Amino acid sequence: MNRRKFGSDGPEVGEVGLGAWQLGGDWKKVDDPTAESILKTAMAEGVNFIDTADVYGQGLSEERIGRFLKKQKVLPFVATKLGRFPDPGGDANYTRENFRKFTEASLSRLGIEALDLTQLHCLPFETLKEGGVFEWLRELKKEGKIKRFGASVESVEEALFCLEQEGVESLQIIFNLFRQKPVTELFEQALEKKVAIIVRLPLASGVLSGKMKADQSFAEEDHRNYNANGECFNVGETFAGIPFEKAVELADGLKKIVPDGMSLSQMAQRYILDFDAVSVIIPGARRPEQVQENVSASRMPKLGTRMHLDLHKYYLREVADHIRGPY
Repeated sequence: MNRRKFGSDGPEVGEVGLGAWQLGGDWKKVDDPTAESILKTAMAEGVNFIDTADVYGQGLSEERIGRFLKKQKVLPFVATKLGRFPDPGGDANYTRENFRKFTEASLSRLGIEALDLTQLHCLPFETLKEGGVFEWLRELKKEGKIKRFGASVESVEEALFCLEQEGVESLQIIFNLFRQKPVTELFEQALEKKVAIIVRLPLASGVLSGKMKADQSFAEEDHRNYNANGECFNVGETFAGIPFEKAVELADGLKKIVPDGMSLSQMAQRYILDFDAVSVIIPGARRPEQVQENVSASRMPKLGTRMHLDLHKYYLREVADHIRGPY
């Protein structure tokens, strides 16, 4: 696994990490043995960056990771998020007291003394602009409860705002073949400030694996079912904001230009890794085999200038007009 520096003074992390939303049971049911097998396989493959959140399974994802950490001699870098827990929920979450409560709960579930990284979990832009949330994170860092803090955001505008806030060491964004705006509007600024970029949805909720069909159905508890059109949260978090049938069509179109020796999934993730501003990508996995396939992208050769130009032309010509949600 190739490694990259995380921010200005962070550790080196494997450039392919593990997104742990599915370990909370919020996609399709993943039982305890499968969750442990996924984590064990990830570590064996060189993954040392795991991204979770307190709201994933209302703590279940963190609990499973915590049980796994107790068995490890060398600990991975674990990033979590706060701000969207259902109790008390909504705007009531955004208080100094509740930030402390959420942080201490995450520490307890993970079984560690200090969080490697905590991130604001896609808070409303107006709340970010009020500034209090950043001050509360600075206080928690001074107290030693968190080592670093950053923000997971929905749009480039929010990302650029967070870049200007004192102490922010990472930004988590949606970036993939279907959402290419960060290349021209964010990456240069992040590099200048040495702020780490964590990329979520590298496979656009799995559709860029190239294995989905337009008539495919998803489990009731899977966000690809209940949030397909943004019914519950930002539509951009599901299939990168593109209507599912169209996303499948667009993924099928990309298959025609996949380089020899690569799968669409590998090309999609290699595309992201070709950018120096990216610190780590965090694809999810419901099976150990998916972890291995994701990690293989790190061993693939760079796509080259011509391929990047072709992929950008395809995005402008075929994809951009179909994107929904903050971007």
